[in-house]
Amino acid sequence: PTECFLSRPEEKQESTVKAKRRKKKKISDVLQKSAPKPGVPADLQNLLTQHFGENRSVIEIEELQLSDSCFLPANDLTHSFSSYLKEICPKWAKLRRNHKEKKSVVMLVLCSSALRSLELIKSMTAFKGDCKVLKLFAKHIKIKEQMNMLEKGVFHIGVGTPGRIKALVEQDALCLNSTKYMILDWNWRDQKLRRMMDIPEV
Repeated sequence: PTECFLSRPEEKQESTVKAKRRKKKKISDVLQKSAPKPGVPADLQNLLTQHFGENRSVIEIEELQLSDSCFLPANDLTHSFSSYLKEICPKWAKLRRNHKEKKSVVMLVLCSSALRSLELIKSMTAFKGDCKVLKLFAKHIKIKEQMNMLEKGVFHIGVGTPGRIKALVEQDALCLNSTKYMILDWNWRDQKLRRMMDIPEV
């Protein structure tokens, strides 16, 4: 009988060239290619739905939906902060004169950091006139100091960070009943190029 030999399949040589690593997209690269866009109401609505979507029922999420009439026009990035406030609040002088309530403010400005809050306070000088502005952030200012100031004096504008403002509201030190305007510092980015809504703690 004739012998039969089974031929072994040729072993493929392992490729010595390593697969190239995919380059991660950096936020700075994305920002270089895209022009900054002003925030729109849909941005905030989407953010609320994402944040509360897992923990809330469909009905509760529907209750969180705000109608477009709740929103003022966004800064189209051509305005300075003062000129934007003048545009959205033309009757500010009258509102300021009529506000007599303690523990509350007419306008609340939310920023991502204490330094940014100070920057905005400086840049609103042309708008604010004689009104009193209260700093509502944690850097170098204790919460008890802020609570005492709100109890004793009348303030028209509050500028601060979401964490400190939330703490003051929860402790009934800041009442929002007479607040007419809430401004979100939506487009500004910090050193790490994060906007306020990109910071997990916020």
